[in-house]
Amino acid sequence: MRLLCHLVAAILIVGLGTASAQAQSRHVVAPGSLATAVRLQAEAQDADRAAVQRTIAHPDVQRAAAAAGIDMARVAAAVGTMAADDLARTATAARSVDQSLVGGASTIVISTTTIIIGLLVLILLIVALD
Repeated sequence: MRLLCHLVAAILIVGLGTASAQAQSRHVVAPGSLATAVRLQAEAQDADRAAVQRTIAHPDVQRAAAAAGIDMARVAAAVGTMAADDLARTATAARSVDQSLVGGASTIVISTTTIIIGLLVLILLIVALD
């Protein structure tokens, strides 16, 4: 009887150990897919930051910010600390401004100026509220 108990205990230990090892080797998401998703997200955030930085570096934007009394050094520093969702919204606005300024337009219409100032104020508010 005692031998039977030891035999059953050994079988259970080996069975549970094997099941645990098999469970650890299975993944809900493949590691390669997860790495790709993380890489793509990082690239999207880098592209968004570059779009915002490119827009705030534009001379027309610099002039509009100076006229509104906005500290562009603070705005530029704030872009690097923005959360992903705030950055995405700001990059969308920045791309809109870039499209308005494309082609070397020498004048800015009031709507573009409003977008620029709104973009800069949005960046400052996001940083101030964090």
